[in-house]
Amino acid sequence: MNRQPEIQVGILTEKIIAFELDRHYDTKEEMTGSRFKAEVSGDEIVITSDSGQQRKRKEFIFQASSGEDSFLLEGVTIGIDFHWEQKENQRFRGDLKLIVEGEKVRAINLVLLEEYLRSVISSEMSATSSPDLLKAHAVISRSWLLAQIRKSEQLKSGSAGYQSVQQADDELIRWYDREDHHHFDVCSDDHCQRYQGLTKIISGKASQAIDDTFGEVLMVEDEICDARFSKCCGGLSENFENVWEPVYHSYLTKVVDSEYGEPTGMDLRREDEAEEWIRTSPYAFCNTFDKQVLLQVLPDFDQATTDFFRWKVSYTQEQLSTLLYKKTGIDFGQIIRLESVERGHSSRLIKLRIVGVKKTMVIGKELEIRRALSESHLYSSAFVVDCHDMQEGIPQLFELTGAGWGHGVGLCQIGAAVMGERGYSYKEILKHYFKGAELKWLY
Repeated sequence: MNRQPEIQVGILTEKIIAFELDRHYDTKEEMTGSRFKAEVSGDEIVITSDSGQQRKRKEFIFQASSGEDSFLLEGVTIGIDFHWEQKENQRFRGDLKLIVEGEKVRAINLVLLEEYLRSVISSEMSATSSPDLLKAHAVISRSWLLAQIRKSEQLKSGSAGYQSVQQADDELIRWYDREDHHHFDVCSDDHCQRYQGLTKIISGKASQAIDDTFGEVLMVEDEICDARFSKCCGGLSENFENVWEPVYHSYLTKVVDSEYGEPTGMDLRREDEAEEWIRTSPYAFCNTFDKQVLLQVLPDFDQATTDFFRWKVSYTQEQLSTLLYKKTGIDFGQIIRLESVERGHSSRLIKLRIVGVKKTMVIGKELEIRRALSESHLYSSAFVVDCHDMQEGIPQLFELTGAGWGHGVGLCQIGAAVMGERGYSYKEILKHYFKGAELKWLY
């Protein structure tokens, strides 16, 4: 690959999409005006301009005349299914593509990869971040995206089998990765990487990090690394196969998030050691309350969060049974126990048994567990459960004590921010979190 690719980013899907184009956009439809709305009629899209003109086609592509042109999309949802979910108007460079997706219109941004990364790094990281943290994040974001594009090509060609659900009468194991994105390379929200176009002010430091690492990726042998990251590993990162599909990646295995290595004999897959780990606060890069560091990786709506390394959540019997029915569709009745079935190397639960008066079921993997036990997302699946106020063998209060924030695979953003502040180079940061991977220039 000698040139950077153009990528397709899925921004939003709605019954009606309102948008605005800079005057230099080529509509190829001889439509006047700058503001438009798009809606589905039958199996086609109807575009109506603010001057009342209409055009109808199966697909529209509005092409930018220069790299400075941009378009505005109204009501883009960010933080989908998370506690910060909200809508905002967002502006993007590049081309705008509109297609029919079910009974809705899908808006897709066609943009050069490095331009996309400028927004991603500015969206994921603060302008106060250390230069080496920004460079490390640029490399993993670029690597992850290119690996996903390659994987999508394999799926489309039928050369790679893929499933994301394993279900039986008493077990539901599901993971979330590539099955949602058939019409574009990557989405713009936390499911993939936060991409907010020009709406997020592109910091000079982020742009410099992109320029300094232009085309640089992590590789193992001849394969681009599927580089992952999460907010806080909780002290130990998780193996890829314990969170997503059962495929082993040598560079996505457990890493103790400190310079000291692993305590002798520690195996958090064992319940007793996992419990001791979760109930204590061991030293780790990501075990920090340094506001200057946290500002680098937490957006405005997350900066009030301070309990990410170790946390507690409590549910009454009524709250838990109602929540589980709402989130899983399964009527467990009163909940008797939440039992660990299988844990990963970071103590994250891979499988959880829910024992109810009416139904017993094992669920997994980690995101399915987190979704079932929260209105939005539980911080992580690394938790232990204490039952209180027993009445006729049924707890009336459940207390979850947990570790970390996110899936814990790959780079730990808070840990990497601490490393950057302590003077580690971006190459050292990447070497720490992605064992055996090498940096190479792809273009």
